[in-house]
Amino acid sequence: MPVMVSFSYIAAAVLFVLALKWMSAPATARRGVKAGELGMLLAVAGTLLRHEVVDYEWILAGFALGSAIGIPLAYLMPMTAVPQRTAISHAFGALAAALIGTAEFYKHPQHGFILGALVIEVLLGYLTFTGSLMAFGKLQEILPGRPLVYKGQNIVNLSVFAAAALAGIYLIANPSATWAFPVLSVLALLFGIMLIVPIGGADMPTVIALLNSYAGLAASFMGFALDNYLLVIAGALDGASGLILSIVMCRAMNRSFANVLFGAFGQVRTQGGAAEKRPVRSAEPEEAAEILEAARLVIIVPGYGMAVAQAQYKIRELYDRLTKLGVEVKFAIHPVAGRMPGHMNVLLAEADIPYDRLSELDEINPEFAQADAVLVVGANDVVNPAARTDSSSPIYGMPILDADKARTVMVIKRSMNPGFAGIENELYYMNKTLMLFGDAKAVLSEMNKSLAAQRV
Repeated sequence: MPVMVSFSYIAAAVLFVLALKWMSAPATARRGVKAGELGMLLAVAGTLLRHEVVDYEWILAGFALGSAIGIPLAYLMPMTAVPQRTAISHAFGALAAALIGTAEFYKHPQHGFILGALVIEVLLGYLTFTGSLMAFGKLQEILPGRPLVYKGQNIVNLSVFAAAALAGIYLIANPSATWAFPVLSVLALLFGIMLIVPIGGADMPTVIALLNSYAGLAASFMGFALDNYLLVIAGALDGASGLILSIVMCRAMNRSFANVLFGAFGQVRTQGGAAEKRPVRSAEPEEAAEILEAARLVIIVPGYGMAVAQAQYKIRELYDRLTKLGVEVKFAIHPVAGRMPGHMNVLLAEADIPYDRLSELDEINPEFAQADAVLVVGANDVVNPAARTDSSSPIYGMPILDADKARTVMVIKRSMNPGFAGIENELYYMNKTLMLFGDAKAVLSEMNKSLAAQRV
């Protein structure tokens, strides 16, 4: 039996590594998902064969309950809610790690390295649990999406974390001081809330990646505490991938971790009256359809507004109509567009838009100058020229999509309200820009009707 356990763990670890490798490319992504599923199946089967497992009643009950909740959730959840689903998954995974650490602490006395692993596991687990719940609340709009800040906030946050760390260190040095464990747990729960409160919606892709990293690290330390090397490997893979993704997200915004976590970026500023009265050129969907029909190259820039309006299928319809007319259509994807890494990719894939039509920032930017028309659907800060030209702007230095270099730019937007960076978008006031005000799904529907009518 121990041989079977070891074999299943080794096979699962290999499959987890291959899953990450294959999921990094669209052509092999499905294979990566299957490898991950098979690896998890082997991991669970191997764990059930361990000699420590002598009673399966509670395990089967948990399996049945989890399946009863998880399966309907997966089928009923719309793809537009994937960021919320990801956040809640991080919350429950981290809570599981924290509760196991708590049970192990009270089950029998711990000391030395094992106690240290338990302390870190519980600290990361509980703060990730409440932090992920806060992220879920902001994404679901149960909580205010804007940053909530107050004077001295960073000092308070760091003080709470320092107190939690000191409680953990004291417990490791004095294992008999069991009172320090609940203190550590409560402070970790509190810090998770305080960590996310000052973070705005624009930073959610980075935050979700970072919470993923924390959850993975909690699982890895749980593996040390339980003497389970597969947990150590899987948690390390999860933690490392989340950390690397966070770094990629920060580079995409030209910002540091400290700025994301403590800068309260994304706070909406009050715009002055003069800025609100600046003239813009507006157009009707029918006029926009005529421009697109006459174009040779059209680049579509999707953003969070597309997700909110659930307009991905209307974009697919527009893509099909333009393609039949002989228009070349490409999609420009910014790394931090939406509310989680890969958010736009997921939504466009759901609408069956060919993946080879999607281009990342570095690949698509040289093509904007040759584009006859750019259609911006619900994107804002990622196409703001101020990132290149205004050194006083909070997004200065952030790599953006060069939509302003196209011959004509059309922007679908509900109003002239600023994005999460809280600043005016100079793109909207250019002579080449046409504003299409309204719900993205409704505007695209009218454009599709106009294109269909023109072909009759």
